[in-house]
Amino acid sequence: MTYEIRAKQARCAALGYWPGPLDGKNGPRTQAAYSAAVAAQKAKGLPFQHPSGLTRIHLHWTAGGHTANATDKAHYHCIIEGGGNEVWCHAETAKLAHTLNANGGAIGLSMACMAGAVERPFAWGSAPMTTAQLHGLAKVAARLALKYDIPITRYSVLSHAEVQPTLGIKQRGKIDVIVIPGMTQPGDPVTVGDRIRQIILGYAGK
Repeated sequence: MTYEIRAKQARCAALGYWPGPLDGKNGPRTQAAYSAAVAAQKAKGLPFQHPSGLTRIHLHWTAGGHTANATDKAHYHCIIEGGGNEVWCHAETAKLAHTLNANGGAIGLSMACMAGAVERPFAWGSAPMTTAQLHGLAKVAARLALKYDIPITRYSVLSHAEVQPTLGIKQRGKIDVIVIPGMTQPGDPVTVGDRIRQIILGYAGK
């Protein structure tokens, strides 16, 4: 139940109604934010969330080569290979295990890259992320965000590395995505996420 409430809190925050800390508690601030968000969506002729139940997009890298393998395909809805091409593995609404305790309502998009990458001292590994696949990922995320009424915010379109600091759901030391082409060293996950969201916003026409 606590994860369901966190998802509700994240949706409220994404819609611009702050529920207080995303702590999984359905307290007064969360209830007030939810009521306000529901009313605002209703005024636009929309439900609180899309009927599919999808409210977030999670961005990953596979830590493998530039070509999607069988293991990659089992865990992500769509994988962007090194050349920027999309490999769809599952229906967007399929329930997959891509983000620990945070899979519900989330579409998992991943870039096939970063095999052998090391955080400290930083090394890109044998399959560094390409600009083509970063933009391929952004195009898919923008398309899905528009389709499922998912605002492009820190609370609704975020990397795996942002899930713990932003949603408060503990992960197993995941570092994807903490660096993108044009950077020489990893950065703060949320700051890097902001850079990716700016690219996504561009493709969404916002």
